[in-house]
Amino acid sequence: MKAWEITANLLKSAKPRLQNEEGRNWTEEKVSIGKLDIEEQRRHWFSLVPGSMAPDCTLLGAIQATENKGRDVSKAEALIPILQKAYDENDDISILKYTAKLYKVLKDAPVIEDHPYWKYNFYDTFEDHLAEVEFPVYPPLNFSKEDIFERIHAGWIGQIAGGALGTMIEGYCTDKLRETFGEIYGYLREPSTYNDDVLFELAFLNAVRDKGSNITSEDIGLEWVSRIEYTWTAEEVAFKNMKRGIFPPESAKLSNPWNEWIGAQMRGAICGMVAPGNPKLAAELAWIDGSISHINNGILGETFNAILTSLSFVEKDVKKILKNTIELIPAKSEYYSVIKFTWDTCERYSSWEPAWRECEEKFRHYNWIHAYPNAAAEVVALYFSGNNFDECMHIIAMCGQDVDCNASQIGTIYGIIQGYAGIDKKWSKPFDDKFDSLFRGYEHTTLSNLAKVTIEAMNALNQ
Repeated sequence: MKAWEITANLLKSAKPRLQNEEGRNWTEEKVSIGKLDIEEQRRHWFSLVPGSMAPDCTLLGAIQATENKGRDVSKAEALIPILQKAYDENDDISILKYTAKLYKVLKDAPVIEDHPYWKYNFYDTFEDHLAEVEFPVYPPLNFSKEDIFERIHAGWIGQIAGGALGTMIEGYCTDKLRETFGEIYGYLREPSTYNDDVLFELAFLNAVRDKGSNITSEDIGLEWVSRIEYTWTAEEVAFKNMKRGIFPPESAKLSNPWNEWIGAQMRGAICGMVAPGNPKLAAELAWIDGSISHINNGILGETFNAILTSLSFVEKDVKKILKNTIELIPAKSEYYSVIKFTWDTCERYSSWEPAWRECEEKFRHYNWIHAYPNAAAEVVALYFSGNNFDECMHIIAMCGQDVDCNASQIGTIYGIIQGYAGIDKKWSKPFDDKFDSLFRGYEHTTLSNLAKVTIEAMNALNQ
C-alpha cells in the first residue's frame, strides 16, 4: 500500500472525540523536550567526563578545533563571555540562542590563508591515501583456529584493560596525575568494561559480519543509530545527522567542528583485527568507518591504529611495527607531521618523559580530545615500552590526555603479538571474561564472544 493510501485511510477511519483536560497533554503527561534540550546544551558548555570526572567544555573545544583547522574564530570567541554568563546565571534562553549562533559563526569562519594547516595535503578518500603510499603485501597467514582465537581474544583483553585503566584518569595532564596518584602501574579502583569508545567498534563488527567485503559506511552508520545509546562530539553530530537521513560522508561534515578529534582514531584497532597481516585492507576499512564522523586527519588517525593492529599479526617487535606504521601514513599530511615529529623526538631521548614533555608543549594548542596529542602519546608509549605491556600501560597512563582511547588501542596489539602470556592476569582477572556495554545486543556478554564475532567478521571479509 502506498503512503498516501495509508494516511487517507487513517483520516477516514479516525473517530472524533473531545478531550476534557487538553492542557495536561501539553504539560504533565509528556516528557519535556525543552528541558532535555536545555540540559543537553548546558552539558556541551560544561560537563564532567563519566569515569574520571575531568572537566569537559566541548563548545570551547569546537572553537579550538575550528582554529586548528586554519579558520579565524574571533567572532566565535566573542561569544564566550556571553555564553559563560548565561551558563552561570541559568539563563536558559540565552544558552539556547547563543549556542545556535556559535555553530553558525563556526560554520562561516573565514580561512586564515597563511595558517600552517593549509600547508599540508587534504585527504578526502582512501584513493587519496593510496596515491601516496605503497602498502606491503605479506604471505597468507597460517594460524590454527586455536592460535587465531587466542590472539584475538588476548587482543580484546588488552583493549578492554587499557580502556578500563584510561577511563579512570582521562582528561588530565601528566603533572596533575602524578601529583594525585604518583606513578600509575595498574587500576586505581575496581575496573569496568563500560566505555563509549568500544560501542563504535561493535557497530563495525556487526556490519562487517553481515555485509562482508561489500561493507559500506552507511551499513555501519545504520548500526550506530539502531544500537548505540551514547555519543559525544563528532560522533554525536554524525549520529544526529544520520537520524535525519544525512548519511556518510555528509554526516561527518555538516556542522561538525570536532571531525578531526580522536573519535575515529579510537576505533581503528578493530579494522586491523579483522584484516590480520593486510595493512592495505585495514586502512581501507578505517576509511569506510572513519568517514561516518570524521574527515582528513581524523580518518588518518583511524588508519594509523588500524595499520598498527594489522601489522601486529605479522611482526613481533613493537618498535618495528610502530616505525612501519608511520611510514604507511601519507607523508604530505599534517597527521604524518605529528607522528613523525614524535618519533624523531623519541630518538633523541633515552626515556619517555623528556620526549613526552616536548610533545606536550608542541601540541599544547590542541584539545585533550584532539587526535594529535593522543597520537603523540601513543608513539611515545610504544617507542619506550617496547614489548612490555605493563610498561606501555604505565607510560600511556602518565601521558594523560584521552587515556582510555589511547591505552585501549595500543593495548590491543600486545595481546595479538604475545597472546595470553603477554598480559599479566592482574589485568584480566577483575572482568572474569565478562563484558557489559551500552550497545543494544551486547549489553551483557563475554570477551570470548567478542573474539568469536571478530573472527566471524574476519571470515566474512574473505568470502
